[in-house]
Amino acid sequence: MGIGVSFFLIAVGLILALAINVDTEGAVDVPMVGWILVIVGIVGMLLSLIFWSSWGGAGGWRRETVYREDPYDRRPLP
Repeated sequence: MGIGVSFFLIAVGLILALAINVDTEGAVDVPMVGWILVIVGIVGMLLSLIFWSSWGGAGGWRRETVYREDPYDRRPLP
């Protein structure tokens, strides 16, 4: 889950939790579903930020380049 999806879940969750005032007759509690979406969005955003560098975000993946003095040297690289 990316940061964009996390923000979307947080926004939808806050709308369900704070802006919609519905009394349902079933087992669905709309504000509770909203708070669950907010929590899932926050956890997803934190995980995205923690693993950002390993997914190629800031900094990206770097490779070490080995140069030889003699371009005709055929020994394997270390």
